[in-house]
Amino acid sequence: MEELQYINIDNYVTQNGSCKTIQLSYQTFGKKIDEAPIVLVNHALTGNSNVCGRDGWWQDLIGDGKCIDTEKFAILAFNIPGNGYDGKPENLIDNYKDYNTRDIAKIFALGLKELNIRTLFAVIGGSVGGGIAWELAALKPDLIEHVIPIAADWKSTDWLIANCYIQDNILNNSNKPLSDARIHAMTLYRTPESLARKFGRSKKNLTLFNVESWLQYHGKVLDKRFQLAAYKMMNQVLRTIDITHGRDDFLEVASAIKSHIYIITINTDLFFKAEENWNTYIDLKSVKDNVTIGEIKSIHGHDGFLIEYEQLSKLLESVFQLKTDKLKETA
Repeated sequence: MEELQYINIDNYVTQNGSCKTIQLSYQTFGKKIDEAPIVLVNHALTGNSNVCGRDGWWQDLIGDGKCIDTEKFAILAFNIPGNGYDGKPENLIDNYKDYNTRDIAKIFALGLKELNIRTLFAVIGGSVGGGIAWELAALKPDLIEHVIPIAADWKSTDWLIANCYIQDNILNNSNKPLSDARIHAMTLYRTPESLARKFGRSKKNLTLFNVESWLQYHGKVLDKRFQLAAYKMMNQVLRTIDITHGRDDFLEVASAIKSHIYIITINTDLFFKAEENWNTYIDLKSVKDNVTIGEIKSIHGHDGFLIEYEQLSKLLESVFQLKTDKLKETA
């Protein structure tokens, strides 16, 4: 694993006026950031900056010879402030409701400025990471060549907000908040068909179904590796995605983004519905030429962006192979 590095952002003021000095942690992989096209990778809710390598959570997509080739690109990944990955209690955020997704995009933009990064070849993220990609693109419409939100959208829908509300109540009221919140979330990350195929109503013993055992396992694992304040913060970021907040309507905001936008949806996603993504694409295509959509076919629902890496790699091949071909031409 590449070592964590830090950027101090003094006295950051949130959208609602809260002030805090942020220690923004990050990791880099592949080529040096001043020697190759830069890909910013935004992590999902329980993810972190360790995106590739032996223990990287997206190692099937990013690495030497992979779709996002670390022999060709410089990979940069920030940790969402308050996600707890650095193990420093002082960097957790207790007043999580003072923050929203745009705050995270602004903090990332300040981090890029400190690193003297003026352009990004791509920003890619799944789930809440894709929402942050949308927010960063709206905030800095000239910064990014390719914006790639996966299993995400430019806004949190009422359905998503409702589920985040349930999660927040579990996190604040349960006797086992992390475990119980994770158990609830796992039923939304997958689909009824996915669970049926995996378990087929089989039992672990006379009283416990295997699906129940599986949920217990995921709850216990997260309880051991994650922190309550971090989960509350990540859930808050997920529920507050909205590039139009305090701005014009969606088409006005999104059409100003110079980037080529590649929307990747999942046909069975119960969190960020495919229909919402297709509506986004159709609306945006009416005012913007450089927008594309691709759909992952999966029984697994929202988690398909982590499971169906071969389909995802195929859908993204034209983006990252194009740059590789350009590099060969200039070598």
